[in-house]
Amino acid sequence: MTLLFRLLLLLTLFSNLVFSDTECPDVSTIEDRRHNKNTLRLVQYNVEWLFVDYYEPMNCPGSGCTWHSTNDALTHLDYVVATIKELNPDILNLCEVEGCDELNMLVSNLNNSYKSYLKKGTDTATGQNVGLLTKIDPLINLYRSEEKIAYPIKETKCGNATISGTEGVSKHYITEYKLSDYNIALIGIHLLAIPTDPNRCVEREAQAQVIQNVIYDYVKKGYEIIVMGDMNDYDNEVLDVKSDKPTSRVLQFLKGLDGDKKGQYQLTNAAYRLQQKERYSDWYDSDNNCATDSINDISMIDHILVTPNIDKKITNMYIYHGYKEYCGKWTSDHWPVVVDLVI
Repeated sequence: MTLLFRLLLLLTLFSNLVFSDTECPDVSTIEDRRHNKNTLRLVQYNVEWLFVDYYEPMNCPGSGCTWHSTNDALTHLDYVVATIKELNPDILNLCEVEGCDELNMLVSNLNNSYKSYLKKGTDTATGQNVGLLTKIDPLINLYRSEEKIAYPIKETKCGNATISGTEGVSKHYITEYKLSDYNIALIGIHLLAIPTDPNRCVEREAQAQVIQNVIYDYVKKGYEIIVMGDMNDYDNEVLDVKSDKPTSRVLQFLKGLDGDKKGQYQLTNAAYRLQQKERYSDWYDSDNNCATDSINDISMIDHILVTPNIDKKITNMYIYHGYKEYCGKWTSDHWPVVVDLVI
């Protein structure tokens, strides 16, 4: 980002004339801007508080999030742009985005191949949303499921949860693509954090049941499925670098191995292709000492799940570990998950 562009942007932000917390779910064109129409690169990327517009409830940019000033937030955005350029995805799911203003700033620093889409969620506490940058326009406007599921769900093994109620998926979108002969439903999600906390566990299981219902409805119509997101949970079949075991059934629900629609469909975690030592997508300073060489600080909670017909088309899968994590870094506390297909 050039100095002149940054100064103009700061002036605009402070004058409060244009920028706001926006959504952009509507599809206005149906174009495929890939150079190679036979290949497809999917990327899941939690970009850690991609907020440039000020969000007052979280004081972000400010003391409420990682980036304590607008200038810090813009520096972070520059690093995110560099990572996206390095990976050159065709379809990019972005977690922890404030709104379309931030997505459009990414696009303006990339190239004209991308368009931005975002359906605003209901997490008013953090203001975070899930966004989509894509070289292929979806066929329908992004939409959400407003379903809520009662929790704790029967037979939960979440532990000593002290809460009950209903929960929906505050941060997600659903849209559709047509690629080759496949009708594809794309679902981008960001589920509740803290994998082993009992209360979050029972709420997250309810969220997973909501998404399972969406998946099942599309499977009944003959669609292939791609689910990408920060699921804030472990996969008990595809173990991460330190063999973390989930206390929830979230991944089992999403993959069709448990839940109300158990056995009615099957999704595969693309990460089974990786050696276990490479299965980590998130960094967390677990002991608050800023040490970066402890295996306790890394895990795999970001996933790309697909139906078997899509899985057969995958030619390559990796988690991009092209930058180091440490206290004071400008990148993200997550590493992108990358899947390549021939389709």
